[in-house]
Amino acid sequence: MTGDEALRAAIPRLRDAGIEGAPRDARWLLAHALGIEPGRVPLVSGDTLPEAAAQAFEAAVARRVARVPVSQITGRRAFYGRDFAVTSDTLDPRPETEQIVALALEAPFARVLDLGTGTGCLLLTLLAECPGATGLGTDLSGAACAVARRNAAALEVADRAGIVAGDWFAPVTGTFDLIVSNPPYIAAAEMPDLAPEVRDHDPRAALTDEADGLSAYRVIAAGAGAHLSPGGRLLVEIGAGQGAAVAALFRQAGLDAVAVHRDIDSRDRVVTARKKDV
Repeated sequence: MTGDEALRAAIPRLRDAGIEGAPRDARWLLAHALGIEPGRVPLVSGDTLPEAAAQAFEAAVARRVARVPVSQITGRRAFYGRDFAVTSDTLDPRPETEQIVALALEAPFARVLDLGTGTGCLLLTLLAECPGATGLGTDLSGAACAVARRNAAALEVADRAGIVAGDWFAPVTGTFDLIVSNPPYIAAAEMPDLAPEVRDHDPRAALTDEADGLSAYRVIAAGAGAHLSPGGRLLVEIGAGQGAAVAALFRQAGLDAVAVHRDIDSRDRVVTARKKDV
């Protein structure tokens, strides 16, 4: 069987499983099975697949049909132009989260704190983009911290990135110019409606607070003032429709310049705030 033949057989299976973007996913999985970049698949798709690659591709397609995310099959996810290791212990980095990075880079910072770091995609991307900066990532999951440390080493920023296990601000000392977070914001009642790739494969604790979806923002709002330098900024990702509620929490905590930013689909996506200068 050639690569083209394998793709033609796999794409209808993926479509029948309800997967949008079946041709794209099939190409990514074939690239993974062959150990090449996805962009090289057309160059080799007419070649006969080695037996090991054919078996690996079949196994990968079967997992995708079962709605396992591509990132967990390949163990990788691209984020802001860099590759991050992903496991079942970490939230799968998503393109919409890149908006936090873009907003953070609008002003200089020397020290950054990432609450609930997961793969480390926010913290490590910011450090990679700003070679003079240092930072700290916290996560309640020790397994997620291990993944973040792997990513820090792979991106050659480990000497500037501390990764510690702990609950939000609990292991944090000192102040920061910038605090970022993509916390669990899905309300418990909304969990059944999520796509299977998210609901069944992302860590549940990274998705929901098992309550109204605002618990993490209450903790962040309460602790941000003590851990932000004067004039320091806070940026958090939010769920659709949470902009007003999160902005109110930040204002009630005494933060300044609170703003809600929409994504390219015109949905509330990021709330920003600043600690007043003294």
